[in-house]
Amino acid sequence: MTDLFEEKARDWDTNEMIRALSSGIGAAILEHIPLHEEMTVMDFGAGTGLITAHIAPHVMSVTAVDVSESMLEKLAAKPELQGKVEVCCQDILQEPLERDFDLIVSAMAMHHVQDTDKLFQRFAETLRPGARIALADLDKEDGTFHPADVEGVYHHGFERSAIESLLRKHGFTAIQFTTAHVVNKEEGEYPVFLVTASSK
Repeated sequence: MTDLFEEKARDWDTNEMIRALSSGIGAAILEHIPLHEEMTVMDFGAGTGLITAHIAPHVMSVTAVDVSESMLEKLAAKPELQGKVEVCCQDILQEPLERDFDLIVSAMAMHHVQDTDKLFQRFAETLRPGARIALADLDKEDGTFHPADVEGVYHHGFERSAIESLLRKHGFTAIQFTTAHVVNKEEGEYPVFLVTASSK
C-alpha cells in the first residue's frame, strides 16, 4: 500500500492551516459530544494525532487508525499521547477491526475514501448500540481546495444531505450538523461541517 502522506508527514504539524483546522474541529467535537473517562474511541484517519490530542485527555483510550504509517509514526512519538493511544495502520474497509467503540471521530479523512457507503457501514458495525459518531469534512466545493495533481482525493467535499442519507441508511439517528471551521485560502473560503449522530 503506497503511503501518499510520507512526504507530508514531516512538517504536517507545523502547517498553520492544518493546525487551525484541527483546533476548530477538535473544539467542535468537545462542544457537541459529551466525553467521559470510560469511553473508548476510534479516530479514523488519525494522521499525526491532532484530533486525538483533543480527545485523549477526556476518555479511557483512543485507537488511532490510518493507512499512512509515516503519519502514525509521528503520532506514536508524541509523549502526551503515550499510554492512552494505540496506533493501527490498517484499511478498515478491507480488514475490519475486531472490536467496538463508544465513539468514532474523523477529521478531513472521508474525502480520501472512495466508497463512503461502505465506510459508513463499517462505522455502524464497529459502534456499540447507542454509541456516537462525530465526522468532520469539507462541504461540497469546486475542486480548488486540493492541488489539481494531488493523489488520493475522491470527493470534492460533500453535500450535507448526502451524508445525512448515508447515515440514515446505516441506522444512525439524532443526526445534527454544525459548521466547525472555515478554511480561508487564496482560492476562496471552504466551510467544514461536523456531523454528529447516534448508532442504533
